[in-house]
Amino acid sequence: MAPKWRELPHFYCWGLNPSSGDLEKSPHSDPDPWDVPHRNRRSWVWNQFFVLEEYTGNEPLYVGKLHSDVDKGDGKVKYVLSGEGATSIFTIDENTGDIHATKRLDREAQAYYTLQAQAVDRLTNLPVEPRSEFVVKVQDINDNEPKFPDGPYLAGVPEMSPLGTMVVQVVATDADDPTYGNSARVVYSIEHGHPYFSVEPKTGVIRTALPNMDRETRDQYVLVIQAKDMVGQMGGLSGTTSVTVTLTDVNDNPPRFAHKNYQYTVLESLLVQSVVARIKAVDADIGSNAEMDYRIMDGDGPGMFNITTDEDTQDGVIMLLKPLDFETKSSFSLRIEATNRNIDSNFLNLGPFSDTTSVKVTVEDVNEPPVFSTPLSKMVVSEDAKVGTSIGRVSAHDPDNSNSPIRYSIDRNTDLERFFNVDALSGVISTAKPLDREANSVHNLTIFAIENDPTQIGKGITLITVQDINDNAPVFAIDYETLLCENAIPGQVIQTISAVDKDEPLSGHRFYFALAGPAAGNLNFTLRDNKDNTASILTKRGGFRRREQPVYRLPVLIVDSGSPALSSTNTLSVRVCDCDSDGVALSCGAVAYTATGLSTGALLAILGCIITLLVMVLLIVTMRRRRKEPLILEEERDIRENIVRYDDEGGGEEDTEAFDMVTLRNLNVIRDPNVRRDFIWERLKDADVDPSAPPYDSLQTYAFEGSGSVAESLSSLESLSTDSDQNYDYLSNWGPRFKKLADLYGNSDSTTVLS
Repeated sequence: MAPKWRELPHFYCWGLNPSSGDLEKSPHSDPDPWDVPHRNRRSWVWNQFFVLEEYTGNEPLYVGKLHSDVDKGDGKVKYVLSGEGATSIFTIDENTGDIHATKRLDREAQAYYTLQAQAVDRLTNLPVEPRSEFVVKVQDINDNEPKFPDGPYLAGVPEMSPLGTMVVQVVATDADDPTYGNSARVVYSIEHGHPYFSVEPKTGVIRTALPNMDRETRDQYVLVIQAKDMVGQMGGLSGTTSVTVTLTDVNDNPPRFAHKNYQYTVLESLLVQSVVARIKAVDADIGSNAEMDYRIMDGDGPGMFNITTDEDTQDGVIMLLKPLDFETKSSFSLRIEATNRNIDSNFLNLGPFSDTTSVKVTVEDVNEPPVFSTPLSKMVVSEDAKVGTSIGRVSAHDPDNSNSPIRYSIDRNTDLERFFNVDALSGVISTAKPLDREANSVHNLTIFAIENDPTQIGKGITLITVQDINDNAPVFAIDYETLLCENAIPGQVIQTISAVDKDEPLSGHRFYFALAGPAAGNLNFTLRDNKDNTASILTKRGGFRRREQPVYRLPVLIVDSGSPALSSTNTLSVRVCDCDSDGVALSCGAVAYTATGLSTGALLAILGCIITLLVMVLLIVTMRRRRKEPLILEEERDIRENIVRYDDEGGGEEDTEAFDMVTLRNLNVIRDPNVRRDFIWERLKDADVDPSAPPYDSLQTYAFEGSGSVAESLSSLESLSTDSDQNYDYLSNWGPRFKKLADLYGNSDSTTVLS
């Protein structure tokens, strides 16, 4: 299509001759018969130019023509073009002034071009006209379809919304010139989505076209929206986008149980806080609109069950709160309600938002172990109770309807030393060994109640407290080391003593102190009872001398307040020491005797003799050792040729460390098969609880050698226990290093204190 171009009328201008100041007629103007002032015409004749975009012709597109009145057509004037797109897009014929576009133009890329035109003298290249500026405007055509820059769209609208509820607004843009024609004027229409939604043609607002759309029936719709330019007329360009509309949930559905009655069966052995059953009320809503709370409205067995909501699944979880007992109650009936937690007041007319159901729980019987009447039994026994004394009785029963017989036994892991026995039929607990409260004051026994067919074992705890008797005499609290200075004065306290007693009387300890026997009237020391379970040892005189007697042994009698009272005599050793002026001991014990009158030379001679004797002894010992060395080295001997002989006598029938021979010697008892079986059973249980037994099955053999030898023992090991006339009192004079031997073997008497 050829561009339309028209030439505007010529403009004429008046010019003033600057040299004369008079108006001068342009040489290019027409002659005037009257000599009057006149206007000069403008030298340029040209037009504002337009060019259509997207020209597809093969020849350059003619844009327009420039002409100057100075140009007389003689070829002396040349036209020059400069500015945007000059030479690259726009060309000018320098002779005629014709302008052409050599490339396709796109208005959306650039809407206009600003150029400059000038007429110059072809020979001198000097301007014959001032430079002028003009515009080439690209004229729009409808070559761009509408587009949705934000598409595709995602939108949501609550279900059950009323008719005409706004969902979302879509916007399409058109790159064509909105000021020229209808190329950029867009209208909207819905191509897919009827009859559920509509779109406003001018604004693009999408609204619901049906009321009360239900999410539970259909929760998502995909719409196709079209935008068309040219105001929707034929020939216009169009574009589409998709809009995905999701119906969001509202609480418009109440919870409903699938059944009106549920039945569950549980074992009576079910543990407390265990799950009995799970029930669920179905709610078609989702999220918080489907959250619900369960409660037990009524039922028998109050406090037996509880129901909570599993927040992940919205199940009602029935929990057991108390132990079940088939023999007491074999079934329970509950009425349970489920209620929506978040109710929307806009949809109360669709309620009620709760539902109820009935649940029956049947308890199934199991064979239960025996049950003790008292799970924890407490008993008391005196420390001096004889073997076989009855302490108390435990009782258990079979909770099942069968009421099977029960046998009792003690878990020997809780009574390793077998202090107690329990009668298998009656449950009476008695002592099996003498008791010692000081060794173990409380015995914690586990009692088994055993039911057969099938075997069931119940356990009970029995605490046996051993009551104290006064069976321990008081003794010194510590081993006292009493030092007595030679310069001590009469009445001086040299030691404060106290006592301890393994017994624990209810009223507490009260000890009484006194000097024992003949020591009560000695002239050296006295004892003062402080009445606070302590006593003080005081001197009666002064002038003690180590040389005369280095050690005094003072027997102290300590009596407790028990019934009957017990006493013991404890020996307090008092050593005489050389002390400084502050009473600090410098040296204690016996003083070595030093002969007076010996000169230094004599002492050196004696020392030399002693050294000579020691050298001779060492030489003799060395010679004896050399004589005993064998001709063949020790490592060269063949150990297989050695005979090792041991002269130790075995214990024989008197050796009772490995096995209890008393039972084996009772031949009459062993012959009884029942007793023999009990004996082997007891030995088996001993082996089971023996911590030193091997961790595998082993064979133990019990044999009876005889009733003893008339020759009795030939061992010399018992010689230490025989009476001897040997006197070891001299050990007391050997100094403090032999004090312990002197205390063990010496015969101390009160004469030492009295001397």
